Amino acid sequence: MNYSRFITAVSAARKASPIRVLTELMQTSPPSLISLAGGAPNPNTFPFKAASISIEDGTRVEIGEDLMKRALQYSASAGIPELLSWLKDLQRSLHNPPTADYRPEEGKMEMCVTTGSQQGLCNVFEMLINPGDTILLDAPSYPGTLAALRPLGCNIISVPSDHHGIIPKGLKEILSRWSPESTRKVNSDLPKFLYTVPNGSNPTGTSLTTDRKKEIYQLARQYDFLLIEDDPYYFLQFSKPWAPTFLSMDIDGRVIRTDSFSKILSSGLRIGFLTGPKPLIDRVILHIQVSTMHTSTFTQLMISQLLQQWGHKGFFDHVDRVIEFYKTQRDVMLTAADKWLKGLADWHAPAAGMFLWLKIKGISDTQHLIMEKALEKQVLLVPGRAFNIDSSEPSSYVRASFSLSSPSQIDQGFQRLAELIKEAI
Repeated sequence: MNYSRFITAVSAARKASPIRVLTELMQTSPPSLISLAGGAPNPNTFPFKAASISIEDGTRVEIGEDLMKRALQYSASAGIPELLSWLKDLQRSLHNPPTADYRPEEGKMEMCVTTGSQQGLCNVFEMLINPGDTILLDAPSYPGTLAALRPLGCNIISVPSDHHGIIPKGLKEILSRWSPESTRKVNSDLPKFLYTVPNGSNPTGTSLTTDRKKEIYQLARQYDFLLIEDDPYYFLQFSKPWAPTFLSMDIDGRVIRTDSFSKILSSGLRIGFLTGPKPLIDRVILHIQVSTMHTSTFTQLMISQLLQQWGHKGFFDHVDRVIEFYKTQRDVMLTAADKWLKGLADWHAPAAGMFLWLKIKGISDTQHLIMEKALEKQVLLVPGRAFNIDSSEPSSYVRASFSLSSPSQIDQGFQRLAELIKEAI
């Protein structure tokens, strides 16, 4: 892989912060080292001394005084070592990435901790996108992703999809505008990457099949573009075995994968992690150095302590409980949809995630229906326009989330939506 052709001028100009390098060097040095270099505050001046956190299984995560001093201090930009080590073991066991044993310059698998997967994505976009670059997007897409992409001045091409995700034939038709030989040109205008949410996509709830992933990866090889596998709902797949990931297929080192603990441990702690080829992850870490410096040491240590107590078995036992909860919620929403919305809307049962994507019959654009009329009925959904690349483009869809509402609220909400649709048509 020639990674230099993907990296923006801004990213290429970033250099490691000498202060950050010294900070990380100090943290890995023996206690005998006398450091007069760091500008870190003295932890003895901090008011927080210890913490004891209750866990659902009755155990506790204890952060004593010594560990608390570390938790409240600056830490490495890539993440604290024990959490990174645990996450690398997790990725190896889940995905067995072919690049795990490559040499660094060949695209060896590397990781870093991010302040939620959204921060990681923003850094990746900044690293890859120059104004005028072409990118491929699995749309409709999460508004946060669109908000991050639009100001960068890139040419966004929407890739056709259905209820099984991206349609490889449609992607191939788009790519046929270019010749694979164009990859050898210095200033090629070939797409730089394809962005996709492969499981429980927000908003559509779609999940890519294994065969489609294999076809897409081969097209990425043929046209030499990167794959950004944004997978926040990976741990919310309702049926096993789970489909192989792009990371598990990545023999070239062309996949950048984002994961998140937001949906299974805590959204407020803001812990995500990036996995990808070392030359690109090292660049992302330089972006982290000059923005957040590092993800909260306290939240990293708290999650690391919990994961080490649990081990992989305890972690997946918890994941299974979370999956069971959301699967039950999904089934409640599907039952309510069958009860109230038959003949008024179309939908497909999501295989992962938190969302049901509804196409309202007889209504070409749901914007007014949801943003004004639905509020009068005291039911709130998200109109489909919010997920379009061009937010002014009409959409007959709405997104319903089954994550927070009780079964009775879901049933009543769809009853109100049905009344609203009948009045509108």
